[in-house]
Amino acid sequence: MSRAPSAIAAPLISWQQRAGRHHLPWQTHRTPYRVWVSEIMLQQTQVATVLRYYERFLQRFPDAASLAAAPLDEVLHLWSGLGYYARARNLHRAARRVHAEFGGELPASFEALASLPGIGRSTAGAILALSRGARHAILDGNVRRVLSRYFAVEGAVEERATGARLWELAERCTPHAQLPEYTQAIMDLGATLCLRRAPRCDECPLAAGCGARRSGRQHELPARRRRRARPTRHTFMVLAQRRDGGVWLERRPESGVWGGLWCLPEFADAPAARAWIDAVAGGAHAAPAALPAVTHAFTHFDLEITPLLVRCAGQERVMDAAPALWYNVRAPAPVGLPAPIAKLLEGLPGEA
Repeated sequence: MSRAPSAIAAPLISWQQRAGRHHLPWQTHRTPYRVWVSEIMLQQTQVATVLRYYERFLQRFPDAASLAAAPLDEVLHLWSGLGYYARARNLHRAARRVHAEFGGELPASFEALASLPGIGRSTAGAILALSRGARHAILDGNVRRVLSRYFAVEGAVEERATGARLWELAERCTPHAQLPEYTQAIMDLGATLCLRRAPRCDECPLAAGCGARRSGRQHELPARRRRRARPTRHTFMVLAQRRDGGVWLERRPESGVWGGLWCLPEFADAPAARAWIDAVAGGAHAAPAALPAVTHAFTHFDLEITPLLVRCAGQERVMDAAPALWYNVRAPAPVGLPAPIAKLLEGLPGEA
């Protein structure tokens, strides 16, 4: 097989029809909206995880109008546990623009679509190719891996020159017909066979022409920049619980880690946490108790949380704070919670 860009579309499409994925929920009734939601959820998240969220999200928000009309808290609530919450905030903001500027329908123009929050060049291309059959290239992580190996592209994928080369190849490889089939095929290949750690080369329809396989460099390509040692950050969080079981939560700022979600009061060290407890929970009937530490992995660091549980005796002054609320663990409010916070709250008794 030649390694010319035009040579990969036919075997990929043939393989996808024979062995690719055909029963994912967003593959049926491929409207631009349904494809958009799936593409945003699939950014940096595996299919198996997205499957647990997609149908529930679509049942509540079947179109851009319903998503635009919903409060952000409800959107984040249905996103809780999926991670990378900026995606949910951007999805909500984009839906409001679609409703206000495009009559509730995602635009068919690539430029207009790519201008929406959270939709970049590759995501816009995927939405238009999969839902409208328009000829647009994509270059998500799976596609970068396939092209880097097949064409033996040197250089770290994060480097501008490497990225430009991969986009050039992606454009040249994209056929002029069967766009939904080709787009699904190249994504499926990267997700199921051309895997990062254990590529299944013997089953790959492109194996005969793959430059990385020919030189035995499947595990070296695509190249990545050498990463620094992964740091661990330490933080303290206060679980202030009333007698009726309510726990004090505060909404985090829109930007930054867990932006817009409801979280426990967070402090850099134990003295700062205890000062807050003394100031706002002075009626506590016992000293704070340190619970077992919880570790949560982010993309570039690990966060180690030391929870401090304090039983509040009465109406504490935190009620004057805003935006904040008493969260009833027995009848939870539909708000967005970071996964480790939800886990901590699940372990609390309904009454203090």
